[in-house]
Amino acid sequence: MAEPIEILPDRAIEDDAYALRDETIREIREAVETEDREALIAALDPLHPADIADLLEQMDREPRHRLITLYGSEFDGEILSELDESIREDVIAALSPDVLTEAVRSLESDDVVDLLEDLEEDQQKLILQILERRDRVAIERALSFPDGSAGRLMQREVVTAPEHWNVGDAIDFMRASLDLPEQFYHIVLVDPRHRPSGHVTLGKVMSSDRVTPLAELSEPSFRTIPGDQDEEDVAYAFNQYHLISAPVVDDDGRLVGVITIDDAMAALSRENEEDLLLLAGVGDESISDRTMQIVRQRFPWLLVNLGTAILASLVISQFESTIEAIVALAVLMPIVASMGGNAGTQSMTVAVRGLATRDLTGANALRVVRREVTAALLNGILFAVIMGVLGYLWFGTVMLGVVLGLAMIINLIVAGLSGVLVPLLLGKVGIDPALASGTFVTTVTDVVGFFAFLGLAGILLL
Repeated sequence: MAEPIEILPDRAIEDDAYALRDETIREIREAVETEDREALIAALDPLHPADIADLLEQMDREPRHRLITLYGSEFDGEILSELDESIREDVIAALSPDVLTEAVRSLESDDVVDLLEDLEEDQQKLILQILERRDRVAIERALSFPDGSAGRLMQREVVTAPEHWNVGDAIDFMRASLDLPEQFYHIVLVDPRHRPSGHVTLGKVMSSDRVTPLAELSEPSFRTIPGDQDEEDVAYAFNQYHLISAPVVDDDGRLVGVITIDDAMAALSRENEEDLLLLAGVGDESISDRTMQIVRQRFPWLLVNLGTAILASLVISQFESTIEAIVALAVLMPIVASMGGNAGTQSMTVAVRGLATRDLTGANALRVVRREVTAALLNGILFAVIMGVLGYLWFGTVMLGVVLGLAMIINLIVAGLSGVLVPLLLGKVGIDPALASGTFVTTVTDVVGFFAFLGLAGILLL
């Protein structure tokens, strides 16, 4: 009997819309354990490729290979494009050459590029050899664009029409064509030098008279995207201007591909996910990473955090005599640092998100800083009153409550200020604000919090 397969054991799926229910998982597990190919296909057939990709990501390597082998020629190429990049190479290595060939050939060019760019060179060559010459040349052209650019994001399959065509010409052309993209939203109008000059939605084509010139139906939202433009800027343009698709051009302005809204939103999702992971200092870590990968990715930022913690401890060590004289300070000082850290994280998160969405710019930075400092001051006063009263009731000393309240005001103001200024300054010097802001802001609030509290205590209480 084969070794039991651990696939989400006995885990309840709370979302009823999610296809991977416990019953489905049990059927898949039993089919693989008993090597029942028909039962496996029956269980996987109703699932979307994204759900099958989720399933593969949640499995250990050995049972995953057994499932892939048993699934055989039914393996859909869309599964590869939905897989997390951390296990793509492993899944591709488990596929037989024939299955891999059919799977890759069924994908659109943008999905093939997305698949290739995360693979090792030997696997890239293997997949490129599978493709037909025309497709291989197109994919290699896309891979020549910088990583994370519009050229990598675009698909080569574009429906174009000369500027002088009318609706009837376009409809006749599309009906006669044998290789239209599976999904497209616009017909791109091009001049004799193959430069895009506009685009027309399929809805307008189908609802207009055959004699209507396509140029008269061109969308006012039309805009082109340079092939070397960063995909983050592409996602911003789609979101900002409510684009459905946009043609991609080379340095000479000639059409080389098109980006559709699904790819732009996928890029936006990647950027948001990347910022979230960077804020936590875990890089591009995923749930399927191996233990040593996790250790290597987390260690550098934990080391940096250790350094900042030592810095805060050095500040505390300068006030040893003050703490020895008033033991209550040791009880209360973590409160000041913790409140400052949380307040700084709130301001920093808003600032980092504002930079990513272009809502925070040099033009409005001063206004945002004033707003954050004012909010921090008001919160500081409120919490100063609360903690001042608490400090007095706790230890029976009025001045201790005053020191605690003043330190709270100072640290919250510094937290609000650093939460905005640190991401802005990091962005100015070319460092991703999401990557390093958290460490710097926490360091500032810890150092200032301890220094303000212990310094004021040394002045007012001794």
